[in-house]
Amino acid sequence: MYSDKHSKKALTRSGSDALFTSGNDALIKPGFEGDGLQCPCRNTNAALAAEGLRLDVPSALRAALFAAVVAIILLSTAVPGSAQSSSGGQSSSQPSQQQQDQMPTAAGGPGGESGSIAVPKKSTSEEPPPVPRPKPAGDPEYSLHVNVPLVTVDAHVMSKDGRPLALPLDVAEQHFKVFEDGVEQKITSVTISKAPITAVLLVEFAATNYNFMSDALNSSYVFASTLQPQDWVAIVEFDMKTHVLVDFTQDKQAIFGALNGLRIPGFAETNIFDAMYDTLDRLERVPGHKELVIVASGRDTFSKLNLDQILKKVKSTPNVTIYTICTGQAFLTRVQAMGPAPQSNGAMMDYLQAQNQMAAFARITGGRSYAPRLMGELPAIFREVAQAIRDQYTITYKPTNTRQDGTYRKLKVELVGPDNKPLVIKDEKNKDIKYTIIARDGYTAKHEVE
Repeated sequence: MYSDKHSKKALTRSGSDALFTSGNDALIKPGFEGDGLQCPCRNTNAALAAEGLRLDVPSALRAALFAAVVAIILLSTAVPGSAQSSSGGQSSSQPSQQQQDQMPTAAGGPGGESGSIAVPKKSTSEEPPPVPRPKPAGDPEYSLHVNVPLVTVDAHVMSKDGRPLALPLDVAEQHFKVFEDGVEQKITSVTISKAPITAVLLVEFAATNYNFMSDALNSSYVFASTLQPQDWVAIVEFDMKTHVLVDFTQDKQAIFGALNGLRIPGFAETNIFDAMYDTLDRLERVPGHKELVIVASGRDTFSKLNLDQILKKVKSTPNVTIYTICTGQAFLTRVQAMGPAPQSNGAMMDYLQAQNQMAAFARITGGRSYAPRLMGELPAIFREVAQAIRDQYTITYKPTNTRQDGTYRKLKVELVGPDNKPLVIKDEKNKDIKYTIIARDGYTAKHEVE
């Protein structure tokens, strides 16, 4: 700035050296000299004083120079810290860059960067499809296998007086015909059932019509006494709820003891629909053919289910034949003998409806329904039930309708002669025997779940 010596000497001198010196000295803070820092203006003034020059600097200019000096000092102290921080950031970015360079290219990621989750890149080269195996010569283009279950129908041939008719097996195989929804089916086999009995005795034990019910329970000993050693029987009683007295057993003494324990009923309610549904649900899980013998009035007073629901359950339960013994007929006979009474009309309607319901349960499953009027009829009825269970024909066929759609299909079993008319059966005196064929009214096909 003052390189020309002559220009320096041309400067006008004003003021004294003491004023300039003292003024510059006053602008320097005391702490700066202790730190080893000197103001540049002092060195400049000293150089000028040595050459005999005096510089008259206005006070405003001196303040501006002082502010510039202070700013330079502050910047000189702040630069090392920022430089250190910059170097630290640069050094920290170097390992990340180095780590990124060490990552394999297959790690993927947008723009070649790798984050905390490595996404593998898809291979651009597609593998060729496998070569199809050659088909052996002579194999068909496709094959279809349909599993059609066999249908088993138990049929009884009963005379007019209720006695079973035993036909020779060759005659039965030749003359039995089965129709499903009106379509004749091809019978696979006809056999006479020789399997052990698996039966449940379901008895009503309530305070309604108790006297006749007690006689019916006592007569059920006849049914238990006809059992063979290989037969299985369970005893279940119901009023408001269902109680299993004896599970399936071959011990006759256990059956007699269970029946003997029914002494005094506790309730007057008879929930036969609930009891039947629970018993049929248990029998559905038992393999083989089963019989359900119901000894009850048939009146339902407090069940959760209705008649339609229990009829649907009866139709959908396979391999179960129901025999019913209605105890309400004795009540109807007694009321009719006493003469009509207005207060008994409602009760008579209940018992008549119950008797029709019990007959429907037996008809649907191929069993029989009995309505004894007197106590003396009960032992013969129980013997007939036990005999009917054993004397039955088992017919097996494959249905022509192979759809497994869960629909109900009507069945009809007939004995047909050579002229496609009903078979004529004669007794020892060459007289025609009137007979009926008792079989299931239908069955529910299996429902295949796709």
